[in-house]
Amino acid sequence: MTSASGILNPVWSGTRVAGATSDEAVLSALLRVEAAWGGVLTEHGLASADSAERLQSISRDPARAGITPEPLAEAAVGGGNPVIPLLAALRTALRETDTDDDALHRSATSQDVLDTALVLILREASGIILTDLRRAAAALAQLSEDHRETLCVARTLTQPALPSTMGLRTAGWLDGVTHSANRLQTAYAALQLQWGGAAGTQAALVDLTAATGATASPTPAELTDRLAAALHVPQMDRPWHTQRQSILELASAMAAVLAALGKAAADVLTLQRPEIAELREPGGAHRGGSSAMPQKRNPVLSTLIRSAALSGPGALSALHHAAADAVDERPDGAWHAEWPQLMELVRLTGGAAARAAELFEGLEVLPEAAAENLTASGDGLLSERILSQLGPRFPGGPAALKRTLTEASRGGVPLRRALEDGLGASAETTAELGHLLDQLLDPRLYLGRSGDFLDAALIRARPFIDLGSGSV
Repeated sequence: MTSASGILNPVWSGTRVAGATSDEAVLSALLRVEAAWGGVLTEHGLASADSAERLQSISRDPARAGITPEPLAEAAVGGGNPVIPLLAALRTALRETDTDDDALHRSATSQDVLDTALVLILREASGIILTDLRRAAAALAQLSEDHRETLCVARTLTQPALPSTMGLRTAGWLDGVTHSANRLQTAYAALQLQWGGAAGTQAALVDLTAATGATASPTPAELTDRLAAALHVPQMDRPWHTQRQSILELASAMAAVLAALGKAAADVLTLQRPEIAELREPGGAHRGGSSAMPQKRNPVLSTLIRSAALSGPGALSALHHAAADAVDERPDGAWHAEWPQLMELVRLTGGAAARAAELFEGLEVLPEAAAENLTASGDGLLSERILSQLGPRFPGGPAALKRTLTEASRGGVPLRRALEDGLGASAETTAELGHLLDQLLDPRLYLGRSGDFLDAALIRARPFIDLGSGSV
């Protein structure tokens, strides 16, 4: 059990992202950064090998050295962040084995270590999320293909509007997932090492390298580039300790993922209401039950995704506030306010992506119910087309035809009969009119460019889906 169990956050509880953002994962990332920096210093003769090797050993098994998250969390109040008590614990562990601490934290500051550890966590979590989003996108692409000709009712402002297809609807969800996932992928790739020293100048690191006196001594830039390579993160252009744009871009991309998944989940929730029943989300053992009503099978996956989508904007807003208030060369509270909001946003996105992959892979489309709803909506669903095609020839023109259409819809008069009565019916025109109305009232013939737009969504999604689950 990790310390991010999420008992009140079922959308992300038990997911891979929950593990990747747990307190244990944060501690591991902090130790990886410290150990990697010690290794870089040792490579260039700036620290002893024994010290760096011991740091590596501790980073692999911190509990064995007596370093666990709970005491660090409690002690963090003393300095305002967990790195300070972590350094004290590491120095104690080094002393206990008579190991020098010259590879520990030299010329670095707590923000360097914490920011870079956050980058490691965010990159791992983003990779997990993107993998799940590919699963969701692949499932939506298949649904779109399978149901490109499955007729349904398009609704606007909750009311039947025009004929459409289930495939076009799922293609719309696919487009949202693709667009937001591509944003996340770009933001993920832009996360860089953050290493500025006490106030963003690397002054201590400059002095450290200059003090060696060797003609071939490394430059600070070479050291930080080597650290980035050791941690498998992009090199930095400059410290970004008080310019949180890369964090904001990633957070904004995750919020966009939540918005895309939330829209789809809201549609699924509506369309699987019993009175509509055009969709059915997958069931499973112990899923969807009610504590009081045994007959119910609640749409839990869609509900959890929607809960994440409704929660995400608050966390994103807090991150924007924190970035805007990142004063001086280390903020007095804004930086600290960022951490819990960022972790929660990542967890919400990871949870929603995992649930969405399961939802869309098992989502059932019920064509018969969609057809029944289309029929129940009546011929008025084609009013737009009738008004356009018959308006010029209708007695009294388009205005009179519009009144006829409105009165028929409100008065319960069959639309076809109202049109025949309005146009008149001589023996010669009856057959002609009947054929014309057959064409105008056939929903299959008023789908516009549905197929083109569905194909456009599939084309946009294909490169993202084809990257495969093993890469981001």
